[in-house]
Amino acid sequence: MTHPLLDLPPLTAGRFAAIEDRVARLLGTAQDVVVMQGEALLPLEGAIRAAAGPGTVALNIVTGPYGQTFGNWLRDCGATVHDLAVPFHTAVTAEQVRRAFAEHSAIDFVSLVHAEAATGNTNPVAEIGEAVREQGALFYLDAVASVGAEPVLPDAWGVDLCVIGAQKAMGGPAGVSAVSVSERAWARMAANPGAPRRSYLSLLDWKERWIDGGRKALLHAPAQLEMLALEACVERIEAEGAGTVMARHAAAAAATRAGALALGTLEPYVYEAKDAAPVATTLRTPPDVDASALVARALAAVPALPLAAGGGALAAEMIRVNHYGPDATLTAVQDCLTALGAALTETGRKTDPEGARRAAGDAWERPGGAGLSGA
Repeated sequence: MTHPLLDLPPLTAGRFAAIEDRVARLLGTAQDVVVMQGEALLPLEGAIRAAAGPGTVALNIVTGPYGQTFGNWLRDCGATVHDLAVPFHTAVTAEQVRRAFAEHSAIDFVSLVHAEAATGNTNPVAEIGEAVREQGALFYLDAVASVGAEPVLPDAWGVDLCVIGAQKAMGGPAGVSAVSVSERAWARMAANPGAPRRSYLSLLDWKERWIDGGRKALLHAPAQLEMLALEACVERIEAEGAGTVMARHAAAAAATRAGALALGTLEPYVYEAKDAAPVATTLRTPPDVDASALVARALAAVPALPLAAGGGALAAEMIRVNHYGPDATLTAVQDCLTALGAALTETGRKTDPEGARRAAGDAWERPGGAGLSGA
């Protein structure tokens, strides 16, 4: 008996290249796009190890846990790293980046996370990109969480290495990712004697054996299910319209923020709405309410909700409402608020779940979400 998910014909090089081209169109980029056969950590680490080495002077912008990880990789490569860390409840500014350049004029590599789903903030990449171009540094961007939820424009922003993943706002699996690579970045990699080669981490292998060969022979057997899922993700965004998809995510973020304020007890973790990511909203619990226990209580009542506690040290004080991909809907937001309200009530806190649902519904309509009320 045949099975549609098991008995798949081999994915051809032409189909693989066509999927890369569709991802490039999604990003509005003329750069080379390489689809990687693994979760986004694969190209995130591979791009740093390819482009950075002992001669690199890096400005590593830290607005959440992934920024900390990038700094560790850069140091492991032998780079000189200057961390620009800002509180996780805010975003970095282009002026802060310019001040860092003024203090360390040799900086030639900048690493940044666009949206930190783990902390709920998003950074103004267009403005930061302008500051990076003034310095002439190579610009590396983690857009894994942001792609699909807000604009991601490598060419317009001067991004040399832009990594995306399918598992957040694109609504796909975690096992496939992609990176766009500028000519400047390829040149930096080629000049780096420490860049991985003959390795699963190697971007240069893809450049030399895939791109330079006219994309006719794949390096290894592709992960068919993940590639087809990535293609389906892009098709779905194209069919709905990228602007509409992003509007849904913006509406979900606004609705969650407004609903949480109306609910009571909880407050937005990211202070300013302009710094809040459309992919996920983080909420702060009072000191006497453990966030992990509260989320566990809510999920025990409604297991399928897109709720999670913060990671690591944030687990006791942060709740994440992950309104991305198929959960960027008013229903998902309202259900999360209702469940959190019920869990808080069980702990003796006073909340207003109905007021929260109304506030979320009102906010859903405000960010330009006309016609979204049925979502």
